[in-house]
Amino acid sequence: MNTKINSVIQSKHRDRRSRVGASLLSMGVFLLAFAVCDRSTAAKVPPEAPLFEKMGSHQRKITTDNPKAQDYFNQGLIWMYAFNHDEAIRSFTSAAQIDDDCAMAWWGISLAAGPQYNHPVMNEERTATAWGAMQKALERIGHANPVERALIEALKKRNAETLLNEEARMTHNEAYATAMGEIWETNRNDSDVGTLFAEAMMVCRPRRLFLPDHSPHEDTPMIFATIARVMKIDPGNPGALHLRVHAIELSETPDLGLPAADALGNLVPASGHLLHMPAHIYVQTGRWEKAISQSEKAMASDKNYRVLSSEHLALKPTQHVYMTHNAHMLAYAAMMSGREKEAMAAARDMWANIDETTLRKIGPAVDRWWCSVYDVQKRFGRWDAILAEPAPPSSMPITTATWRAARAVAFAAKKDFVNARSEYKAFQIAEASIPTDYPWGQDSALKVLKVSDRFILGEIALQNDDWGTASEMLEEAAKIEDNLGDAGVPQWLQPVRHTLGAVYLKRGKFEDAERVYREDLAKWRDNGWSLYGLSRALEGQGKAGEAAEVMAEHLRIWAKADGPITTSCKCILGQD
Repeated sequence: MNTKINSVIQSKHRDRRSRVGASLLSMGVFLLAFAVCDRSTAAKVPPEAPLFEKMGSHQRKITTDNPKAQDYFNQGLIWMYAFNHDEAIRSFTSAAQIDDDCAMAWWGISLAAGPQYNHPVMNEERTATAWGAMQKALERIGHANPVERALIEALKKRNAETLLNEEARMTHNEAYATAMGEIWETNRNDSDVGTLFAEAMMVCRPRRLFLPDHSPHEDTPMIFATIARVMKIDPGNPGALHLRVHAIELSETPDLGLPAADALGNLVPASGHLLHMPAHIYVQTGRWEKAISQSEKAMASDKNYRVLSSEHLALKPTQHVYMTHNAHMLAYAAMMSGREKEAMAAARDMWANIDETTLRKIGPAVDRWWCSVYDVQKRFGRWDAILAEPAPPSSMPITTATWRAARAVAFAAKKDFVNARSEYKAFQIAEASIPTDYPWGQDSALKVLKVSDRFILGEIALQNDDWGTASEMLEEAAKIEDNLGDAGVPQWLQPVRHTLGAVYLKRGKFEDAERVYREDLAKWRDNGWSLYGLSRALEGQGKAGEAAEVMAEHLRIWAKADGPITTSCKCILGQD
């Protein structure tokens, strides 16, 4: 197995340069948040960690005679698995303060400060923290047992005293992954070793486990096999379950992640992020009700965490990014199943829970999500509400451009074409002010906003009854949308095909409408909007039986919706 591990890990060198560049962009939103937070808090010491309740039952016995140090280590490891790395560092630091000889506490600090799946690129502050903690661990390695010593020696390979360039950083990451594979080879019943090995491999290819056609990269099967082994020997390991969801969600078979999602659902109630993670699988598999329920649990947990860790969050606000994502997920799932009130409440929650001071620190990281308010309003045809919204903070360029785009669509829907075109020009100005490398998830903001550009023109055309131009613009927008990245929730919250299909229905082009709705349902399974549109398209072709079956599915998804619909896009009414 050792030869196989080395072969798989080293094969990454062949496409490293292009992969590093892509990971820099795809993780850019998190990099911006971490960089600002680190600069603003480098000289401050976080408050002492509490021992949280409802952290689950996962434990790892380490070499320490102090029960409280052991408790803090266990908590730190679970926060690590939950991607709350700042909180993990706080817990590991408390363990180190209680037991000065505890090498694994310092190992934990170094691990939590290093490259992560959602944040693989280091900065000077994190580099120094990881390096310094590793030196402390090495000084105490004589107090560690053999597996602990191996873990420390492996992690040492990932560390560097100074900030590395991307190429050198990847070399260190791969050396660590190889070393972890060797430990796993001789410790096949140690679930934490397996989890750490899987994560080490995933960090070498962050969010790029699959090719554009959804086929796996050559190292992805080993990641899957490792996680599967861990889940077999330790079904309740929160780290393995978390990684399983991330590893499988963007594959062609997200249903295979359902057992992990269900197992993770209530495993660590204190972690909003772990409560939220099953929703990644649920939205990919059309389980909108479960996605909503899970997201509500996550947001309730986040509310409690904000109270318990308010002082810590003021110094290390990055977890606000994850909490905002939880609300964003709820807004999206509610939108796709017709639950306007819940969608809007979640979208507003993003604004309510980030104060002005925090927004200055993490604004770029939540910019792509804050604009969800306008997406919800547009989704449900609230044109006057859109036009009543005040301008967003100028520091939020994505939100500002999206606000302008929503206003253009709203004016067009109200047949005010002078103002619609004026807002389109304002949108173009806002778009042009955004730097080319400003991220929107896995894409550049400018790439995503190309969808907005075509969409606005399509909306203005369709409201002018220029159906040919409308179809052309919306087909272009859909093609751009198809090439956007995906991080569980799509970059573009209201699928373009919902509007395009409605245009074809309006024109009586039922076969084209059927094609469009089926394409959308292939991407977003069992979404109520396309099920409704598909039923109408089939009915228009005289396929009454099939239309009735699809309508029954629509009504099932729509069971808790705020009301019935008569169109797949509120910009086109009267399709009864």
